Amino acid sequence: MEKGTNCFPTCHTIFLAWTWFLLLSWCCTGAEITCRSCSSPSPSWPSSSSRLRQEQRQPPPPPPRGLRSWPGGRARGSVGAAAAAEPVPGAEPGGQAGPRGAALRAAGAGGGAPGSRGPAAPRTRRSTEGRRALPAGGVRGVPAAEGQRGGRAQPRGPPEDGRAARPRGAEEPRLSSTTFALTGDAAHNQAMVHWSGHNSSVILILTKLYDFNLGSVTESSLWRSTDYGTTYEKLNDKVGLKTVLSYLYVSPTNKRKIMLLSDPEIESSILISSDEGATYQKYRLNFYIQSLLFHPKQEEWILAYSLDQKLYSSMDFGRKWQLMHERVTPNRFYWSVAGLDKEPDLVHMEARTADGHTHYLTCRIQECSETKRSGPFSRSIDVSSLVVQDEYIFIQVTTGGRATYYVSYRREPFAQIKLPKYSLPKDMHIISTDENQVFAAVQEWNQNDTYNLYISDTRGVYFTLALENVKSSRGLEGNIVIDLYEVAGIKGIFLANRKVDDQIKTFITYNKGRDWRLLQAPDTDLRGDPVLCQLPFCSLHLRLQLSENPYTSGSISSKETAPGLLVATGNIGSELSYTEVGVFISSDGGNSWRQIFEEEYNVWFLDWGGALVAMKHTSVPIRHMWVSFDEGRSWTKYSFTSTPLFVDGSLVDPGIETQIMTVFGHFSLRSEWQLVKVDYKSLFSRRCTKDDYQTWHLHNQGEPCVMGERKIYKKRKPGAQCSLGRDYSQTVVSEPCVCGQVDFECDYGYERHSNNQCIPAFWFSPSSLSKDCNVGQNYWNSTGYRRIVSNNCTDGLREKYMAKMEKCPGKAPRGLHILTSDGKLVMEQGHNATFIILMEEGDLQRTNIQLDFGDGIAVSYANFSPVEDGIRHVYKSAGIFQVTAFAENSLGSDTAVLFLHVVCPVEHVHLSVPFVAIRNKDVNITAVVWPSQAGTLTYFWWFGNSTKPLITLESSISYTFTVEGMNTVTVQVAGGSSLIQDTKEIAVHEYFQSQLLSFSPNLDYHNPDIPEWRQDVGKVIKRALAQVTGIPDEQILVALFPGLPTSAELFILPHKNTTERRKSSEADLEQVVEILFNALNQNLVQFELKPGVEVVVYVTQLTLAPLVDSSSGHSSSAMLMLLSVVFVGLAVFLIYKFKRKIPWINIYAQVQHDKEQEMIGSVSQSENAPKITLSEFTDPEELMDKELDTRVMGSISTIANSESTKEIPNCTSV
Repeated sequence: MEKGTNCFPTCHTIFLAWTWFLLLSWCCTGAEITCRSCSSPSPSWPSSSSRLRQEQRQPPPPPPRGLRSWPGGRARGSVGAAAAAEPVPGAEPGGQAGPRGAALRAAGAGGGAPGSRGPAAPRTRRSTEGRRALPAGGVRGVPAAEGQRGGRAQPRGPPEDGRAARPRGAEEPRLSSTTFALTGDAAHNQAMVHWSGHNSSVILILTKLYDFNLGSVTESSLWRSTDYGTTYEKLNDKVGLKTVLSYLYVSPTNKRKIMLLSDPEIESSILISSDEGATYQKYRLNFYIQSLLFHPKQEEWILAYSLDQKLYSSMDFGRKWQLMHERVTPNRFYWSVAGLDKEPDLVHMEARTADGHTHYLTCRIQECSETKRSGPFSRSIDVSSLVVQDEYIFIQVTTGGRATYYVSYRREPFAQIKLPKYSLPKDMHIISTDENQVFAAVQEWNQNDTYNLYISDTRGVYFTLALENVKSSRGLEGNIVIDLYEVAGIKGIFLANRKVDDQIKTFITYNKGRDWRLLQAPDTDLRGDPVLCQLPFCSLHLRLQLSENPYTSGSISSKETAPGLLVATGNIGSELSYTEVGVFISSDGGNSWRQIFEEEYNVWFLDWGGALVAMKHTSVPIRHMWVSFDEGRSWTKYSFTSTPLFVDGSLVDPGIETQIMTVFGHFSLRSEWQLVKVDYKSLFSRRCTKDDYQTWHLHNQGEPCVMGERKIYKKRKPGAQCSLGRDYSQTVVSEPCVCGQVDFECDYGYERHSNNQCIPAFWFSPSSLSKDCNVGQNYWNSTGYRRIVSNNCTDGLREKYMAKMEKCPGKAPRGLHILTSDGKLVMEQGHNATFIILMEEGDLQRTNIQLDFGDGIAVSYANFSPVEDGIRHVYKSAGIFQVTAFAENSLGSDTAVLFLHVVCPVEHVHLSVPFVAIRNKDVNITAVVWPSQAGTLTYFWWFGNSTKPLITLESSISYTFTVEGMNTVTVQVAGGSSLIQDTKEIAVHEYFQSQLLSFSPNLDYHNPDIPEWRQDVGKVIKRALAQVTGIPDEQILVALFPGLPTSAELFILPHKNTTERRKSSEADLEQVVEILFNALNQNLVQFELKPGVEVVVYVTQLTLAPLVDSSSGHSSSAMLMLLSVVFVGLAVFLIYKFKRKIPWINIYAQVQHDKEQEMIGSVSQSENAPKITLSEFTDPEELMDKELDTRVMGSISTIANSESTKEIPNCTSV
């Protein structure tokens, strides 16, 4: 959401662009234009941007949903999603289609506050699409389709150009004009024009050749006129013959200051002029400018946004630049607003901070370091949601999939915007902030192509419904376009297109949305025949899109200087139609209408709105325009050029003393740009005197009181061909009216019923208005009504309907809520957790608050004042904590509970599983998480081909495998916002046997004691055993223990094809064991570790030497381990002595090492516990740092692959 500048016809800057068309085929397109040098009537509208696109081109994806705004304070017919804009070099044709489908563009001049923006869309290098313009403040709409249209004869409207009959021999009326051709620039397909106006005769034109294949400008020419466009001088030698220019900007506060940007494909530099473009100074840049924002008051101050999302500032009109902030959101930066922000150089911005979240920040341009920035809103906000507009600042925060909107009025603390409880908005756009009130369009949960209009109180907090189901559409850039128009010159009058029973109808309001009605169709048509159109079945319907192009009039227009005069394109019937086209005019503020044309025409206001000029919207060459001095009742045709011109657009300024307009076009397909300067001063014979004026009374269907006032305006008499001049003012006589029901709208929480009474909605409790009230204070108790903002009525019903001041009642605490500042229930250990306590009812100043954090720490407060910004707490351990809030006063108490998960970041998970398991026997499987934390993790287990997981809160699970072969086990561990996974395979057999191995001492010297080395040596030993004994590889598995002395365990597996023959297989397995033992006892198994290092493999001999650390701290565990070793050693001795392996007896070992502890043991081989063994080693790439881990379980141990835990983070569990 952002604000933008409304482009009034007082703009003097245009941007021309055209494209070549094959076979003289014309393309009808729409255009977006931003007039950056507009004189904005409101000090809060920044500039807009321009963009033309072919209609058949697929529009880009729509912008993300979020809080957006319309330009500064005027409801203009569309909603955009950006506040800065870039003139697009690769523009498609638009405007009035000429031989090249030429389109006009505005030059980049800033205007209005908080600033004016230049090019905004990323200028993609070598892009075949050209540079795109983003909507500036969202002034967007869909222009009328171009091309010649068929129609009936127009006895009262201008006939088709060149076919008007006139008496033989009569001289055709002609306006004084001169034509200048930009010779040598015929190949250039773009032009940017700046006309300073306001007592300046200088016009600058920048023409360019944009290569769509390269995506860059390859040629440019700069032209300058000092005689209002009669002649031009080429200035290429003054800016550098080899310099290629891409953009032109003008300071909004000093039109003599010009800035030119070079094309970044060649060089990144700017050229600055302080004498209206007569001379230039060149400065190189170390970044690429994407958009500019000029300060609304200080002509030297500029903000520049780069392609890499950095924001720079300059205090000398671009000569030096200073980096302000990185990671700034595009088009979400604003200058300070005078009278509201303390420092004139303060900048509001939306930026991503080091924590990865988006925040609203403010800082001064020369003091924007990390320590100097401030965050007016403590929490993170949604991306592209910051809008600074007039007295208001808007932001959006989404939690749990639901958006919440906040507003700050006159820089006060942010308050949550209150919409009706069950509106449940999907999307919201700020339309207008005029007159200390917010107009917003909200798309509710059950709407798809329509929006509801809401209007706020003065602070912008409480919103009430103004109109339902207003038509919306998608603009050319994917922006949302809402059919709403505010009539200029008279406050409170809006037009809207509403969807009623699948039909689009136009409604009008005279009291800011309280009451709406259909438009009365004209009584007669152009021929004078009666129009049969009966309300409500038939009415007048209008297109409400503004012109996106400053040199076409758009589908509807009105002027501050011509109150009550509206010109719009539309149709008569049961609904709005885009095929039946006519132009209509109203002279009394929309009460009555007349049709003036049956085809599309561009109609402009001349001489401060005292006259009208019309030009046909067509694709054929023309040489005439039509002028009316009686508000469109009669028209006179004038020629403005001797040779018919394909018109690309016209620049008409109703307020300039020189009374000059400029028409742009081409004589033929390949001709140069033709600039026709038209002087219409001769149309006015004299200056107006007091006898040339009449009074006009504003009314609403005969009711003289509009917005609580009777107003009388001064207008020029129809037909008086006198000029108003710059000193013209519409003297307005106004007097207040007595307040009636029409001057009051329903207050927040109330709904208007059929009896015209405001009744509380079912979800609203009127007593809730005093919830923030303290005993001894007063509050305003609503009557259900509130006077419409800007309504000036007095007396009458005012006293009855005004809110009454009452004493605050004492209330017991009720509706106590506790939540975290970011709405999340998961917090990382060691980080600040901020708790927000809310209470629906109760005396905030006399209610005690206690907050128990659940970790043994609690705080208490005497009242709510210290907790308004939240209560912060840091948890030092991980776990699930019950956070309890308790509120109590003399009248009662209330409690709220929240369960907060405090977690450490889960970095690794290792699935500890046996490599070999016994079929139909339980197997213990463990997920080892690093860092370890209990009670805060959820485990998801998948076994084999199962599609549904088993879910546990414990890190271990017992499972029985029923199928022999390789079985897959997968575990996922969820902790907070992280989810990690590990997968292992288990070999399942009926039985197997194992034996400990030892090696010659020279192996210890070469043992680095790392997992990869042990895996590789294990494979070498396996190959040596197979080579010496001839036993297949698949029946042998060797696993080395960590630590020194080097030792290992040998696993002997049954042959995979003999597991069904149990008895014979057991005998075969014993024979294999005997072969292996014979080879090992005879020292036949050896391998060469490296040249000259031969290692011999032995069967481990039993000794009484301790295998564990013998320190005093571990004496008891060492003794247990020693007894266990002796017991298992005796069992092994018996097995070896009698040449028979007793099934399911296992050997275990525990090895200690100084560097780290890492254990490997064999698998249980009892009838009740399956034997677990290593089947194969994982590659180093699969494990980050995995060790073999032996766990002693009484006299039974398990073989498992485990991760190293060399460094345990400071993360504990409770």
